[in-house]
Amino acid sequence: MSKAKPPRSFFKPLAIGAPAPFRELPVNVERMIHFVPPHIEKVRAKSGDIAKKADVILANLEDAIPTDAKEAARAGALAMAKEFDFAATGTGFWARVNCLNSPWFLDDVTELVTKAGNQLDVIMLPKVEGPWDIHYADQLIAQLEAKANIKRPIMLHAILETAEGVQNVEEICLASPRMHGISLGPADLAASRAMKTTRVGGGHPFYKVIEDPHADGSARAAAQQDLWHYTVAKMVDACCTAGIKAFYGPFGDIADLDACEQQFKNAFLMGCAGAWSLHPNQIKIAKDVFSPAIDEVLFAKKILEAMPDGSGVHMIDGKMQDDATWKQAKVIVDLAKQIAAKDHDMASAYGF
Repeated sequence: MSKAKPPRSFFKPLAIGAPAPFRELPVNVERMIHFVPPHIEKVRAKSGDIAKKADVILANLEDAIPTDAKEAARAGALAMAKEFDFAATGTGFWARVNCLNSPWFLDDVTELVTKAGNQLDVIMLPKVEGPWDIHYADQLIAQLEAKANIKRPIMLHAILETAEGVQNVEEICLASPRMHGISLGPADLAASRAMKTTRVGGGHPFYKVIEDPHADGSARAAAQQDLWHYTVAKMVDACCTAGIKAFYGPFGDIADLDACEQQFKNAFLMGCAGAWSLHPNQIKIAKDVFSPAIDEVLFAKKILEAMPDGSGVHMIDGKMQDDATWKQAKVIVDLAKQIAAKDHDMASAYGF
């Protein structure tokens, strides 16, 4: 059993000279985390243009990078930090390192922090199985931050992609003030659970409910279900309890835009802040889905205007509103304000 740090110690830097951890999660719009394979020069070169559309650009060093290209990918990530001023476009710059038990992890983290630490916002950790993984990475990064004189703390984002990780998700979320959030990793998680699917996210035609038999023997209606509903709900609860963000991960079928949109919608409604985009055609989908609908924002604004302090009962457009719906409205309006600050077109549509 892990033992939590006492409150007075929780926010202390873990190395002499390391920056103090954030006490509140930085307010950033992160509707999509766009993955870039940095070892491919022609793809990497487009990062500056993609950054104008995406909320987060991530240099991917782990899965989908061949073994013989790991060092080239790491060098490409460092080149991205040097060549592009992501902060100027209001875009986050992240890197997904190789997993902790791989031969590349130590060099990934060491070089990223010491050579690009002041440009790097978040390090994404794959296959996190418990708080011990976060504790190790937390201490290591603090030492490297101190060594390189990094001015602000680099945050950690864990991927939930093993059965053990799901079992320990609450402790993972609370393991460090460096925690930014958690993403669902459905492909590795499916393998860890021995699930019988080769799909990367989304539903499955075999996983469905079917209506009762008809007396006349006619065809019975059926509906495909979401394999990831339970895990996403558990992840969202754990993240919200810890005050960090939950994200849906990848949707692997980049040609099926309708199914991608529906999966993102499910995640958005359940409380996720964003999702991964593996291809530029998924960026707009994530941008649209993880931005509250204009009519929802306008109605939510009516609720807040009618109930400035959140008390009482009001009828608005024929619907009863009370303190609970006021809280719901505030979630929508607060998110809309964040998006409006980044996106001028959405600011106009939302009326800010």
